[in-house]
Amino acid sequence: MWNWQQKDWPDWKFDSSRMQELEASFLLGSGLLQGVWKHIAIGDREQVRIDLLSEEAIKTSSIEGEFLDRSSVQSSVMRQFGLTSDRREGLAESGIAELLVACYHDFADDLTDQKLFGWQQLVCRGRRDLESVGVYRTHPNPMQVISGPLQKPKIHFEALPSQNVPEEMARFLEWYRITKPGGRTALPALTRAGLGHLYFVSIHPFEDGNGRLARALSEVTLAQALGAPSLIALSNQIEKNRGAYYLALENNNKAMDVTEWLLWFGNIVLAAQAHSTATIEHLIFKTQLFDRLRGKLNARQEKVLIRLFDAGPEGFIGGLSAKNYMTITGTTPATARRDLVDLVSKYALRRTGERKGTRYWLQ
Repeated sequence: MWNWQQKDWPDWKFDSSRMQELEASFLLGSGLLQGVWKHIAIGDREQVRIDLLSEEAIKTSSIEGEFLDRSSVQSSVMRQFGLTSDRREGLAESGIAELLVACYHDFADDLTDQKLFGWQQLVCRGRRDLESVGVYRTHPNPMQVISGPLQKPKIHFEALPSQNVPEEMARFLEWYRITKPGGRTALPALTRAGLGHLYFVSIHPFEDGNGRLARALSEVTLAQALGAPSLIALSNQIEKNRGAYYLALENNNKAMDVTEWLLWFGNIVLAAQAHSTATIEHLIFKTQLFDRLRGKLNARQEKVLIRLFDAGPEGFIGGLSAKNYMTITGTTPATARRDLVDLVSKYALRRTGERKGTRYWLQ
């Protein structure tokens, strides 16, 4: 029996005491993130929003096995913020970009059938293989999550019949309304976002796009709890833990006690929050470093430092080697060594290891 077949559906059960520490950590982390955000120069904030939302668009699509063109996504996000771009935009890229920017701007709006229909149209922009887009599913076939060979498939989940979707979505929207901050049965941030995510995918109301919509809804839910747009890199962290994500959903789709799912989801949100904070701190460090070294770097050194910063807070996997430096700049071994020694002396890089094991890292 699936969760929606249980007698007490959709009366979710969970141990709220086990969520208290995670909820407190989320509020603390939110304060840290907002504090870091205030230290970004106002002129740089637009670029941070574009970078974080573009990355989320790419990652939430990647989770579903759809790989988007990064420059097209960034162009679409820029256009949504009123900026111009001369890059061409694909239909899939522009659709998911519009969805995430809409969630960023309109997080406080009521959730309605029509809003969800619009979201699904964006997620499925350009698709011609679907019977219905922008409406709840109506096909009589079971909506199943399946893996394995056609001859012997494994059914990970089967959603409730299409004929039940309108009634169940009405109940879901009412639940979402009364559990919001200030609502009659308001729930803490992580608990509400985690339950909303699982509740939505359990109904699986659309022919396609349910996972991406559930993650977008989670971002909106967290933003409502904070009273400000969310820049939490949720899909970034879920994509890194994609197998565990699907396993956690599967392990919690047959009963109404979903404490373990909420704990897993809560920890992923905290990791996403920490990633966003680190990303913003990384940008601040980049600005400070280039300001300090303005006029003191050659073109090769600037190019390599930009590449290191573009790799994000985690940096190059395994660190930067002299060979990497030569590949990026097209220079000779002797020049690479001189440049790297100079960057270390200027406290732009730090060195670890010896000989072939020598690696360089941002300070």
